[in-house]
Amino acid sequence: MTPPLEPGAATGPRTDRPRRRRTATGGTSARRTAAGRRGAPLPLLLPGVLALAFLLVPLLALLVRAPWRSLPDRLTSAEVWQALQLSLVSATAATAVSLVLGVPLAWLLARTDFPGRGLVRALVTLPLVLPPVVGGVALLLALGRNGVVGQWLDSWFGITLPFTTAGVVIAEAFVAMPFLVISVEGTLRAADPRFEEAATTLGASRFTAFRRVTLPLIAPGIAAGAVLAWARALGEFGATITFAGNFPGRTQTMPLSVYLALQNDPEAAIALSLVLLAVSIAVLAGLRDRWLTGV
Repeated sequence: MTPPLEPGAATGPRTDRPRRRRTATGGTSARRTAAGRRGAPLPLLLPGVLALAFLLVPLLALLVRAPWRSLPDRLTSAEVWQALQLSLVSATAATAVSLVLGVPLAWLLARTDFPGRGLVRALVTLPLVLPPVVGGVALLLALGRNGVVGQWLDSWFGITLPFTTAGVVIAEAFVAMPFLVISVEGTLRAADPRFEEAATTLGASRFTAFRRVTLPLIAPGIAAGAVLAWARALGEFGATITFAGNFPGRTQTMPLSVYLALQNDPEAAIALSLVLLAVSIAVLAGLRDRWLTGV
């Protein structure tokens, strides 16, 4: 008879081999990682360093040449404050429009099948690659006083959108909404649709399932898309100046104010540019867990 095993005794070679394999695998992975980090070849290192300098030197020059002593006075001047306030209000309103219209559109693209869905998705992302000035011209032809839709808005309701604050919001929403739609659609595709199906089998309507189940699941994606849309709207220039013009206190946002100040008061242009730079850094810091990866 085989004597009973004492507590803690080895049970045989089968339990030892996997341990050795795991140790060997871990050691191999560590060696590969160390080998990958050992150094970069010179033909790749030099262009990489040049690319980093190309991207960072202009930003550093902005910080170096900034009028730090007069910065508080310049940022609190009436003209700068008007542009800053209008930019914040219009970017927030454009983000709200993008949320109200973009989230349902993202749900339709992610959860429903209809003919031409690929074409619709391509058209939704078109403002991402379309020159902003072309987008402004398109908005004028559509919503201008003699536009395809604008002529009816003017004759029926007396609504004129170009060269107004509402026109600024529309121009910014036009270029910013695709960022939110893409973000929310990607989050919806990653979410498990079985939660919605379970809610509908329990008697909930599809809208109730979307409101009570889907929205809490995709809330991080909506937040990320909203931040991206807000930042894009805040920095919009081409479509805004083409569709809404450049009227101080009414349509002159911060990017337009930077462009105008650069011709007359370069230090004021630098001060406004620093504000936009700070906002961009804050956006990246807020989205670092979603879009940036660390080691």
